[in-house]
Amino acid sequence: MTLLAFHNVACDRGGRRLFAGLSFALRAGEAALLTGPNGIGKSSLVRLAAGLSAPAAGRIERGAPAALAGEAAALDLELPLAAALGFWAGLDGTRNRVEPALAAMGIDHLAEVPVRFLSTGQRKRAALARVIASGAGLWLLDEPANGLDTASVAALEAAIDGHRADGGAVLVASHVPVALPNAQDLRL
Repeated sequence: MTLLAFHNVACDRGGRRLFAGLSFALRAGEAALLTGPNGIGKSSLVRLAAGLSAPAAGRIERGAPAALAGEAAALDLELPLAAALGFWAGLDGTRNRVEPALAAMGIDHLAEVPVRFLSTGQRKRAALARVIASGAGLWLLDEPANGLDTASVAALEAAIDGHRADGGAVLVASHVPVALPNAQDLRL
């Protein structure tokens, strides 16, 4: 089953063409690692995959719900972490996945801490826990390892491996090395 497919996609941003003619597909259990220099269009490609913007040309198919972890954690700063994640999990119907997601990212001990008190790395892990708790078949991760220490990157890689083993697919845009065995190499 195809979870994400780009068919001859082009992306324009700020009046200039970032990329054109991009085609790839992610099926159950697959991953793609998107690399390239700053400003080349990696985040724009992830936004296209999430349906947050439209391609300038071509067609994008999504065969599964997607969860996005981008630059912003998209968590209520005033709520305790578990409650902030619980808000999104409530919308997704996956409240039972919040505690395991916090544990997967090694932040279960921070469940009652308001999000505003979390460090940069803790907020990044919280954003990743939100994706894990979503139950979405397609994970879209824009610079997921930024701000993470070695142990947290290992936890991220383990979560990705588990998601793929369960039939999910992952698109990762990253400057920081993230181990994605047998991933497609997408270079812009």
